[in-house]
Amino acid sequence: MEWNDLTEGAKSVLEQTRNLKNDHIQIVEFEVGYEEEASEDHPYPVSIQEEDYENLKKFTKENEYNDHYHMARNKNMVKIILLENKKIPDNLSEFPVFRQYRMDRLREERERLAAEREAEAQAEREAEENPEQEAEAQAVEENGEGTEQS
Repeated sequence: MEWNDLTEGAKSVLEQTRNLKNDHIQIVEFEVGYEEEASEDHPYPVSIQEEDYENLKKFTKENEYNDHYHMARNKNMVKIILLENKKIPDNLSEFPVFRQYRMDRLREERERLAAEREAEAQAEREAEENPEQEAEAQAVEENGEGTEQS
């Protein structure tokens, strides 16, 4: 099986393994059903569905690039381990795990962004309620008052 035969979701996962040796990552963990929405940060969102998993399973068994993988699935969580000399490395716990394509990570990211937006909205509301306090803070910032100078 060749790279061009892969689905887009499978390519997204395997692109992480292309730099594994350089980054010392041996494990890529992802969730079947993972789906990003397009945003400024991710104009090409990643979606990993059942057909992508099946495609990855086939690729890791039949690839023509001389890399060897072990792939394990527990419910919707899948791990791909890059093998060294066709064996799982003994010191696998020393290697970082790439976990970006997981729903819990996506939920955490969405919650963080929502909290940031709420904090910005709160700051704007406070600025509208206290315009003179905002003007004072801006004047201090512009004049460099309140900062130590040597």
